[in-house]
Amino acid sequence: MADDPKKLTEQIERTGVLLASARQNIAKRIIGQDDVVEQTLITLLSGGHGLLVGAPGLGKTRLVETLGKVMGLTSHRVQFTPDLMPADILGSEVLETSEQGQRAFRFVKGPVFCQLLMADEINRASPRTQSALLQAMQERQVTIAGHEHDLPVPFHVLATQNPIEQEGTYPLPEAQLDRFLLQINIGFPERDTEREILLSTTGFQEAVADAVFTPAALMAAQAVVRQMPVGESVVECILDLVRSARPEEPGASDLVRDAVSWGPGPRAAQALMLATRARALMRGRLAPSIDDVVALAHPVMRHRMALGFAALARGEDLGAVISSLVDRISGKEEAA
Repeated sequence: MADDPKKLTEQIERTGVLLASARQNIAKRIIGQDDVVEQTLITLLSGGHGLLVGAPGLGKTRLVETLGKVMGLTSHRVQFTPDLMPADILGSEVLETSEQGQRAFRFVKGPVFCQLLMADEINRASPRTQSALLQAMQERQVTIAGHEHDLPVPFHVLATQNPIEQEGTYPLPEAQLDRFLLQINIGFPERDTEREILLSTTGFQEAVADAVFTPAALMAAQAVVRQMPVGESVVECILDLVRSARPEEPGASDLVRDAVSWGPGPRAAQALMLATRARALMRGRLAPSIDDVVALAHPVMRHRMALGFAALARGEDLGAVISSLVDRISGKEEAA
């Protein structure tokens, strides 16, 4: 918590003005999808990485490109394909010969050396290439030929993923999924929204978004998020929710024991703590509430849990399991 509450309040207000302007600029190019935009901004404010999941043509790539512009970040895009190799992302050492005939290795940086990396259709690549992002996402550095290379700051990965049922996709390993702060599901737009999209994107000119943030301003906003106070009731709600989703937990419900194969680890609680603060900041509040935990439970937990084979055979849905846990925890908090 900040030593000076008045100073923190002023920082929150200034950041709120920037965020409001950022959302207005994003809305010039992204029509509708307010929840998706909010969750993506929450990911950046929390200093994390986001996984955008949806069918092709729903604007995932457009959203990431717009965010890079509005947030003032240097961005690169990598189109993941089955033949993509780890060196194509991280970089490699090449042998060069000088004019004097001396030979030496020089490191050529890959596209991961940027502030916002768009990993497009990440589940099209092989597991080996997917795993090449692990160290970069967690440690903000890569190791090539025994040498460590720091990535720029801030560093964020926004990956897009097609539904796993589609042909030619590979499920991401659990270790990599856990490193995404939020899984942001993108659905089809409503009819009126789709009509507006048609009219605004098929004309002679398209709207252009302006830069609002700078890398320094984004890092300052991330620092504000981490200074925001969190009430004891919110902390307990986060702990109750995450721990209740683990089938081996003594207090787990029969539904979780029967349906869930593996549950969320401590990183889920950390993600929920940061994300609730960021959501409160975006909504002009000085501290998160139980409502923030409820709103972000699905994006934080759905990629950190898996149903067992028996539950899948019965046609059970992971989202329904999480909803039941949220109802149980939020009901307990209201009763208290």
